[in-house]
Amino acid sequence: MATIMDSVMSSAKDDAMGAREAPEGCIMALDAGTTSVRAILFDEYGRKVAVAQRPLTMHYPHPGWVEQDPVEILSAQVACMIEVQFKSGIHSDRIHAIGITNQRETVIVWDRQTGQPIYDAVVWQCRRTADAVAEIVEDGYGDLIRERTGLVPDAYFSATKIAWILDNVEGAREMANAGELMCGTVDTWLIYNLTRGEVHATDYTNASRTMLFDIHRLDWDDDLCEIFRVPRSMLPEARPSSGSFGEVSPDIMRNHPRITGVAGDQQASLFGHCCFAPGSVKNTYGTGCFMLMNMGPKPVMSSNGLVTTIGIAEGGRVDYALEGSVFQAGSVIQWLRDGLRLIDDAAQTAKIASSVPDTDGCYVVPAFTGLGAPWWRSDARGVIAGITRGTDRARLVRAACESMAYQTYDVLKAMEADSGRSLSSLNVDGGAANNPFIMQFQADLLGMDVVRAASAETTALGAAYLAGLACGFWADRDELAGLAEDEKTYAPNMSPERAAALLEGWHEAVRRTLA
Repeated sequence: MATIMDSVMSSAKDDAMGAREAPEGCIMALDAGTTSVRAILFDEYGRKVAVAQRPLTMHYPHPGWVEQDPVEILSAQVACMIEVQFKSGIHSDRIHAIGITNQRETVIVWDRQTGQPIYDAVVWQCRRTADAVAEIVEDGYGDLIRERTGLVPDAYFSATKIAWILDNVEGAREMANAGELMCGTVDTWLIYNLTRGEVHATDYTNASRTMLFDIHRLDWDDDLCEIFRVPRSMLPEARPSSGSFGEVSPDIMRNHPRITGVAGDQQASLFGHCCFAPGSVKNTYGTGCFMLMNMGPKPVMSSNGLVTTIGIAEGGRVDYALEGSVFQAGSVIQWLRDGLRLIDDAAQTAKIASSVPDTDGCYVVPAFTGLGAPWWRSDARGVIAGITRGTDRARLVRAACESMAYQTYDVLKAMEADSGRSLSSLNVDGGAANNPFIMQFQADLLGMDVVRAASAETTALGAAYLAGLACGFWADRDELAGLAEDEKTYAPNMSPERAAALLEGWHEAVRRTLA
C-alpha cells in the first residue's frame, strides 16, 4: 500500500492557478465517477467554489467486459485533491471535512499485506458474470436474495464480480480463504488509501448494492456470502453515510481533514436534491439513468421490476428507496459520437434533434449490455426499429436522445405502481439534464413538470452535505433544504394522445429486443 501511495504522491502534479479571495471554510467533495474523478469545494451556502477533474480510462478486454485501473482512479483523485486547493487558495487548514461519492457496484480486490490490487476494477457495467447469476437463480436463491438485499439478482451488482476475481486470478481463492485479501467498492478503495490503511470501511448505501448486505439488519449476510463464495473477512465495515471514516493522511493533506460523509453516487444525488420526505423523487441522467424515490423508514419491495435499496443513512436513521436503473443513457450519446461518428460533441444533439419534427417512426433501444429496470433482461440487445429511406442523421440522433426519456418513463410508471403515489414533478440532474430537447421531451412524455436543480453538482453536493452535517458545518436538514434552488422547469407541451402513440411505438421496439 505504501508503494502505491508513494507513487501516487510523486506523480500528482500541482496545477497552481493562483489564489483568490475565498470563504473562511469549505467542505471538499470527492466525486469518483465512472468516466472521471473530481474534487469540488463547497462553501457554507452550498455553492461551488472550485473544481478539479481528471478523466479515467475504460478498458473493454472482451465484449461485455468493462474494467478500470484502480491505481489510476486513486492517483487521479489525489491529483484533483491537490489541484483544487491551489485553484481556490483554500488549503487543508480551511477544509472542515471531506465527503466521498462514487460509482457504485464497481469492485476492487487487493492484497491485505501490500495494498496492491490483484486485478483491475470490475466496473458496474460489466456483464461477464451473467451466467453465474443465472446459475444462482436456477439453484433457487433468487427469492432469498430479493428478500434480504432488496435487489434483483443481476451481474450489475458486486457479489459475482468479487467471486469472479477470486476464481480467475491465480492463487486468489486460497489467499481469500486465508484472510489475506480485502475488497470494496470505489469508496472503500479511496478511504483505505487516503487513510494509509487505517480504515477499511464503506457506508450502508454502497453496501446495499453488493448483493451481500442485509438491508433490514444493516449487516453483511453470512448466508449470502456463502452462496456467492465471498469470504466475509474480505468485506469492509459498513457504517452510516454521515459519520467518521478516518483522517486523510498528512502527506496528502497537511492538516489531515476527516472523512465524514460517504454515499454511492445516486444516493448522494438524492440527498443533494434534499429529497428528505417520503415520496420525493430524483432522476440522474449520467452514463446510465438512475431514479430514486425516498420511501421513508420502511422498505417497500417492488412488484414491477425495481429494486429496494438504502437511500439515506444519516442522523441516526435510515430511509429506504425504490430505485430504477437504466444502463444506457449518456453512453448513447457517446455511441453517436465515438461509434457512429454522427456528432462531434454532445452539445450538438439538442440542435440536431430539434431540427426535425419527429423521428418518423424510428426508435433506438440502447440495450448494449442488456436491459435494466423494469425489464431486467441481460440477454437483450439493442435495436434500431422503424428505419425507412427517410431515416437520416437528424432523425437517428433524435431517436437516440428520445431513448433516455422513454426508458425514464417506464421506470417512473413502475415506481408509481410500487409506491401507490402519483407524482406531479420530477427532479433531475446529470449531464443530459442540460439538454433542453431531452428535458422537454421528458416532460411531454410524462405529462408533468421536469425540474432541474440550480446546482449542476447535485451528487457531489450530497456528499458534501453528509460530511458537513457530521462535522457541524451545517446544522440540520432544514438548513440544507433552505439552500436548495431550482434553475429551470420544463412544463409538458404535448397532447396525451400524441404521447400515448409514441409510447406504443417505443414498447413495440422494446419487445423486439426481447424476442
